[in-house]
Amino acid sequence: QLQLVESGGGLVQPGGSLRLSCAASGFTLNNRAIVWFRQAPGKEREGVSCIGKGDGFTTFRNSVRGRFTISRDNAKNTVYLQMNSLKAEDTAVYYCAARDDGMCYYFGMNYWGEGTLVTVSS
Repeated sequence: QLQLVESGGGLVQPGGSLRLSCAASGFTLNNRAIVWFRQAPGKEREGVSCIGKGDGFTTFRNSVRGRFTISRDNAKNTVYLQMNSLKAEDTAVYYCAARDDGMCYYFGMNYWGEGTLVTVSS
């Protein structure tokens, strides 16, 4: 079964850090683009960050650039989103998704995970 599973969400205080994981089963992430999206309550889903096939290209939305990093561990078939200096406005359900063509576009995803909730609150 082809599956993406997110983990690592939780409750964190403003200024804190979390690392989200996106693990794949049934297919390889290395040659695919992996995109993190998020959806806050009452808001539309938005793209947060992408890592293209291999490790050579990454993108971030402006509001998280400099605070979030994205990386791969090919041995574990997992992509990580390291989130530092978290703010209340980062509160959302975070989803990972994969594009088979390896290109960093925030549409046309081939696989989706179920999401993990991140709550930033004191």
